[in-house]
Amino acid sequence: MLKHLLLATALCSLATPSLAADEADAVKGAAVTVLAASKLCFADTVDVAGLLLPREEVSIRPDRPGLKVAEVMVDAGENVTAGQILAKLTSPDGSSIQLQATVAGLVSASTAVVGTIASARGEALFSIISRSEFDFIGQVPTRDLPKLKVDQPTKIKVIGIGELDAKVRRVASSVEPNSQLGQVVVALNSPRRLMTNSYARASIKTGESCGVALPLTAILYSSGGTVVQVVRRHRIETRRVEVGLLSGGRVEIREGLNEGDIVVARAGALLREGDPVRPVTVGAGK
Repeated sequence: MLKHLLLATALCSLATPSLAADEADAVKGAAVTVLAASKLCFADTVDVAGLLLPREEVSIRPDRPGLKVAEVMVDAGENVTAGQILAKLTSPDGSSIQLQATVAGLVSASTAVVGTIASARGEALFSIISRSEFDFIGQVPTRDLPKLKVDQPTKIKVIGIGELDAKVRRVASSVEPNSQLGQVVVALNSPRRLMTNSYARASIKTGESCGVALPLTAILYSSGGTVVQVVRRHRIETRRVEVGLLSGGRVEIREGLNEGDIVVARAGALLREGDPVRPVTVGAGK
């Protein structure tokens, strides 16, 4: 028993100088702000610029020639219901004819002027965007087209309107040979009035990845690859990592780091492998 006790005491005495040396180095080392790697979910999105166009536009004109516009009941920009009277026309014999909307929707254009002659084959008196439905039409690079699928949730940002919920309606099966871009069509509905040919941006969610994350400030890009500076036993350990998606100033770490690892919050070239440091946790003392 005494022999074992003496052996344990000797081992402790051998380990103590090493621990003491680490603690002494820590006192002498630079103070660095650190944080613990935590888990976060990242949305994989494809961002596209494009225009808003009517999904279906219906032309309204009389079914026979020689009619004169006697009264205009609605103007461009108004919403109408199916069957609503748009204008009253008169025939050469003086009879009155009512021109009705064939669909409900937004009147996008009107050429109806009292006294003018309406034609069954000429320019339409009214154009109606059926059900006030618009599509976002965008062009997508070839590399992103395989990610897109019908019904994927989408956010559309329209100047003057804000952000609207939408869904992918159609994805091109081919690309334009010169630009190498393919068309994506996104269906959207808005209680507010949308304008034809309005510029918009779409963010199409194609998937989600959940894993370890760090702020971008903790990442170093070097000739040897992407690295982070981990603090272990008050010393710097440079660790190579594989990064993935970005969101809100944070980056996904796919390989090389575990949840809970202590990392230098603002990595820098002044810190090198094995340097002693005094870690200060983010938010400590606040």
